[in-house]
Amino acid sequence: MTRVIKSLSEIASDYDAIVLDQWGVLHDGSAAYPGTAAALKHLMARGTRLAVLSNSGKRAAPNRARIAAMGFSSGLFDCVMTSGEALWRDITNGTIPERHFFPVERTKGDARAWASDLAIDLTPDLNSAEAVLLMGLPDGTNLSDWQPLLEEAASRHLRIYCSNPDKASPRAGGQTVLSPGALADIYTAAGGDVVYYGKPYKPVFDALEHALGTNRLLMVGDSLEHDIAGAVAAGWDSVLIQGGLYAADFSTGDADRTLARLSAEKNAPFPTYRLEVLR
Repeated sequence: MTRVIKSLSEIASDYDAIVLDQWGVLHDGSAAYPGTAAALKHLMARGTRLAVLSNSGKRAAPNRARIAAMGFSSGLFDCVMTSGEALWRDITNGTIPERHFFPVERTKGDARAWASDLAIDLTPDLNSAEAVLLMGLPDGTNLSDWQPLLEEAASRHLRIYCSNPDKASPRAGGQTVLSPGALADIYTAAGGDVVYYGKPYKPVFDALEHALGTNRLLMVGDSLEHDIAGAVAAGWDSVLIQGGLYAADFSTGDADRTLARLSAEKNAPFPTYRLEVLR
């Protein structure tokens, strides 16, 4: 049974650290949610360790900088772990054999910045690529825009490395945008080979456990499929933030019934706790 809480401070002492998602929890992609930074400062002042676990195709350092630019002091977080960081490390240590990638990115230049220290080639020609690097999608894009790319990649039996398994992400004004996981899922359903990095897949949770030196952790996120399901699989407790990805769903009607419906639709487990917004 999911317990309703009014603030993280009610349960913070039960855990060695609190792990936070970015979009939909800390910020909407443009600005921090009101009161969020103050709430985290209060937790830190009480001795709570904080970390970020994000399905971002970018590496940890630029994500830490982005969070800081939104008003979260750099000293708040013991660790920032991203799916893009995990993929970068596996290319560095030779776990991934391919060296010629066709990049799909949210903003032009993101992939080159991410790969600046890697001995790989980013090519705009899919015919010369050994694999596809799927790290972001431009806001406002549609699935149909990418169908020709997916068909061509499938015809060449290319593997897709998806460093952001999210299917949708919240933006300012209560809007949501398409995210790379939606594209990767279509490719998988068509028989394509996809390697996912990030939540809900266990390796990124294991990496953060190792970095923090504990598994007595609480995941705070706004996605049942990624944050909550991943936390449950890792053996962590979890908090669902209602005001993020599912804000429209929770805006009317009974919250318990809404949660039950969403859990059934997403085939995802219930969170340990639910909270309207981070405070």
